[in-house]
Amino acid sequence: MSILGTRVLRTEDPRFLTTGGVYTADVADERLAGACHVHFVRSTVAHARLRSVDVSAALELPGVVAAFTGQDLASAGMRPVSPPMPNMNGEMTWPLLARDVVRFVGEAVAVVVTEHPHQGEDAAELVDVDYEMLPAVVDMDEAATDEVLLFPAAGTNVVVAFGDRDELDPGLFEGCDVVVSHTVANQRVAPAPMETRAAAAAWDGQGRLTAWIPNQGAVGTRDALADMLGIDGSAIRVITPDVGGAFGAKFGADPEHAVVCWVARQIGRPTRWTETRNENLLAMTHGRAQRQVLTIGGNRDGAVLAYRLEILQDSGAYPRFGAFLPFLTILMAPGPYAIPRAEAVARSVATNTTPVGAYRGAGRPEATAAVERAIDLFAAEIGMDPAEVRRRNLLPPFTEPHRTAFGAVYDTGDYVAALELALDQAGYAELRKEQADRRAAGDVVQLGIGLSSYVEITGPGAEEGGPNENATVEVHPDGSATILTGTSPHGQGHETVWATLASEELGIPLDKITVKWGDTDLIPVGGGTGGSRSLQLGGAAVQQASRELIDVARDRAANELEVSAADLVFDVERSAFSVAGDPDIAVSLAGLAESERLFVRAVFRSPGPTFPFGAHVAVVEVDTETGKVWLRRMVTVDDAGTVINPLLAEGQRHGGIAQGAAQALLEEVVYDADGNPLTATFADYAFVSATEMPSFELAGMATPTSYNPLGAKGIGEAGTIGSTPAVQNAIVDALAHLGVRHIDMPASPQRIWETLQSVRR
Repeated sequence: MSILGTRVLRTEDPRFLTTGGVYTADVADERLAGACHVHFVRSTVAHARLRSVDVSAALELPGVVAAFTGQDLASAGMRPVSPPMPNMNGEMTWPLLARDVVRFVGEAVAVVVTEHPHQGEDAAELVDVDYEMLPAVVDMDEAATDEVLLFPAAGTNVVVAFGDRDELDPGLFEGCDVVVSHTVANQRVAPAPMETRAAAAAWDGQGRLTAWIPNQGAVGTRDALADMLGIDGSAIRVITPDVGGAFGAKFGADPEHAVVCWVARQIGRPTRWTETRNENLLAMTHGRAQRQVLTIGGNRDGAVLAYRLEILQDSGAYPRFGAFLPFLTILMAPGPYAIPRAEAVARSVATNTTPVGAYRGAGRPEATAAVERAIDLFAAEIGMDPAEVRRRNLLPPFTEPHRTAFGAVYDTGDYVAALELALDQAGYAELRKEQADRRAAGDVVQLGIGLSSYVEITGPGAEEGGPNENATVEVHPDGSATILTGTSPHGQGHETVWATLASEELGIPLDKITVKWGDTDLIPVGGGTGGSRSLQLGGAAVQQASRELIDVARDRAANELEVSAADLVFDVERSAFSVAGDPDIAVSLAGLAESERLFVRAVFRSPGPTFPFGAHVAVVEVDTETGKVWLRRMVTVDDAGTVINPLLAEGQRHGGIAQGAAQALLEEVVYDADGNPLTATFADYAFVSATEMPSFELAGMATPTSYNPLGAKGIGEAGTIGSTPAVQNAIVDALAHLGVRHIDMPASPQRIWETLQSVRR
């Protein structure tokens, strides 16, 4: 009986729930014997020239082994990190340790190395840094004026531009009865994974580095380290221990990782580093940070005719992936709607804040948040129910690829069906009646219903021949099997699903299948995990390798049994080949592996990315006297094609919905005008818990893709993309009868109260 599509329990969980995970800080390896501990000295100001960095006092402290500055690294020939994309301003390089200028609070200016971890904090405080203050540029609009340049040699604070504002069509909204424009904020947030960043490094006698780093793809981490260290990738082995959350922020390697490795080489001893939570909130890349100007036009019958999106992206002090986010936002700008005329432009600018990177959804949530607010603003302007506006403008169902005006090629979709299912599951008509009753009664606590319809891109890739991933499947003489995968799980459940896919083809029980990943010596090629790519590429590769292994085994079995391969039948229940009509003449896969290794390495290539979609309904209550919000219900349809394991898919949806709702309700990284972070601890950075979330109501819908044999699309980011605008729209909807048209995220009680006071005045 097939186990695909069943709720197979996670095989990873017993270990995590008993002995616990082995994270980078827990790694016990003889190569790390006698390791020293690295501690970073971080800038306390947002923008300044470094007159000097004096480590002499720190070196006198007992237990301090060494201390290094940016000048030490430069003298050793270490080069700054270049922007990640060739179209970005090449002058905006990032030194591994600041040398001449610091550009954000938290930037590393020196390191001290100690025998024991508890000695580092005192030693770091003894490093004397002399700053010559420079004006800080925190506001994106101010940065765009170029009055204060973060990189004078660059001549501008613009990292990269996508399109030209001067070429926007002045006649885009001609013929529209109604045109609505609004500026909205998609605020900066912190990934805040449970496990902060870390590293451990050891060099052998031949000059080869082994680095343990929590990451989303060991190969990409190895390559990033090689670039920063200026050595060949073949001289580096990256091992991925258990990873306690990532959300996009642990892709590749950061300057701190390279410094830890460099220090180990300099002192001739292994090194370790684990950042504090305060460091993590200050210096790990942040997410989102877009300001969007939305303009939408159409007729009073509900037809949307034109849409414009203008984006200003905060890249932070140094260009990382965040500077590229507007490209993905523009790609997905029209969402699931059939808008006849649409255009979008963007600029990414450098500011004296923490660099911005990828964060769950990376550009696609920003696109959905923009167009979904635009739809609601338009609906409010023409006095039409927002559900009806969506019905009238969603693309009709399609099974053949649909190309948008922005170049995205949607594979399959039925957006109207997703919306109708979500509305039906929520009891939309009854909710509107309850809302009307509360308004008529003048209740202090009002009801809000928020909608979002979304489509997103998953499994993208710029590889020649299309997005791809590899897997190796090997059957051993004892009847067990090993899978090597280029993906890199950090909570998704790959061990369970990859074993399920192999077991389905090979007949080997799940508990006899071992999944390995995250070791560049063992698996030197792989795309890692991000962009919700894993199942549709990595899982498909496992299935393909398993099927190809059966083909190899069939020929080997034919030779052993001295029959034609065409006369053999593979019995999955027995994991064995037998002669058709004579099941007693058989040989198992394990038996075939006894004389010669039985394995296959396969590379699965997809013709392109896939486009999951769905609809969310959020129901909130808002106290009109205090501004307090209660999220009462979240009803979601998240169509990711074929679902291999409903239990794991639901887990991904739950996490994504909570993360997206948290952005709408309470998460925000805040700086003052001088670039000082005001949210550097969990006492200041509001973090969602189960207390703030209701039990989510998940409706099922599956529209398979033809882009992989599984029919699967990505599910890891869907909940994050749909929930944020649904919750934000619900809060605005609760107060719309009082004259409120928009509230920026996060919709904190203070922000809601101030908005209500402004409207009442």
